Amino acid sequence: MQTLPFTYSARNLGRSRLRLLLSVMGSAMVVLLVLAAGGFVRGMTTGLERTGDEANVMIVGIGSEESIERSEIPASVASLLDASVPGLRTAFGTTFVSPEVQVQLPVVAGAGSPEGRLVLVRGVTPTALLVHSQCQIAQGHWPRSGHNEILVGQLAHTKLGVSAAALAVGSTVNIDGRDWIVSGRLAAPRSVIDAEIWMPLADLKEATRRLTDSCVIATLGTGPGAAEFADVAAFARQRLDLEITAMTESSYYARLAGFFAPVRAVVWITAGLIGLGGVFGGLNTMYAAFASRVRELGMLQCLGFRRSAIVLSMLQESCLATASGALLASAAAVFFLDGVAVQFSMGAFGLLIDAPALLVGLGAGLLLGLLGTIAPAYRCLKLPISESLKSI
Repeated sequence: MQTLPFTYSARNLGRSRLRLLLSVMGSAMVVLLVLAAGGFVRGMTTGLERTGDEANVMIVGIGSEESIERSEIPASVASLLDASVPGLRTAFGTTFVSPEVQVQLPVVAGAGSPEGRLVLVRGVTPTALLVHSQCQIAQGHWPRSGHNEILVGQLAHTKLGVSAAALAVGSTVNIDGRDWIVSGRLAAPRSVIDAEIWMPLADLKEATRRLTDSCVIATLGTGPGAAEFADVAAFARQRLDLEITAMTESSYYARLAGFFAPVRAVVWITAGLIGLGGVFGGLNTMYAAFASRVRELGMLQCLGFRRSAIVLSMLQESCLATASGALLASAAAVFFLDGVAVQFSMGAFGLLIDAPALLVGLGAGLLLGLLGTIAPAYRCLKLPISESLKSI
């Protein structure tokens, strides 16, 4: 089959600069929306996945495997686990065992809502930085117990709806009716911990008037003699008096990711519906573009070009315009959308415009070009050659 040269398709794009601009910008808007949806899904999924470490094992109360906030276990579990299970990771004589309390509390900061917004507050000891290896203190110092000091995640201001300056080191935050001083900023990139507030375990227990912990997180060791998940699970099963169970931290956050699957589905459906509107807009543009060239298409058939070759040339022309818009949208997404903070019930996360998201966006741009060409091409080429040559 003899095909039309690619330069023919490229030159045709310049015949109407307004039509070219509409095609490129329309494609860019649709692809930008798809990239925003992809970045939302990738950011949420990656944030939950990176929060859970496969080497960490969680001890929670029986029946609370899907919500640590509902879990209550005796405060002695951490020391009992350390003494009963050899082979947990250690460093400088410190075992990687972190007793924690996790609870949602109303927080007021800066010029935010006077009623406050619920934020996950985590009561921890210094060993939490060992267990949660993705966390580090980016600014300030570790909060001192008894001094009403807290660590604030770098995305906590998004959850609270205030500026980052409202949570600067030294500022005052009201948590459940009590003032606390921000002693430092906590950094846990690409994880939901980045939107949490940490405070000393004893202080949170005193503020919430509880004696129990929510969970104990321990890190398995490496090398010969290292503890395995089965060892921790056996400890939990044997201590019937404690009413505890063990699970990996990664499996817990995988369950949370599954819980938010409907939210991700709604985001994709919304993007798809708006993208469908973009396809119909592209159909109108292509109908107008090709309808004025019916005589030209008939003449190409007289010159010996088959209809399939003409359709291929039209597809090249359309895909070149939409691909240009897709590339423009991809560049805008990388520079302006990547890392933009979004809040949800678990805290906040940043949009992630990575390779999979970009691949989906570019694919949407090419698909837009294909779907926007087939119907107009069929309508223009179904006419007999004699009628095409008489067309105005």
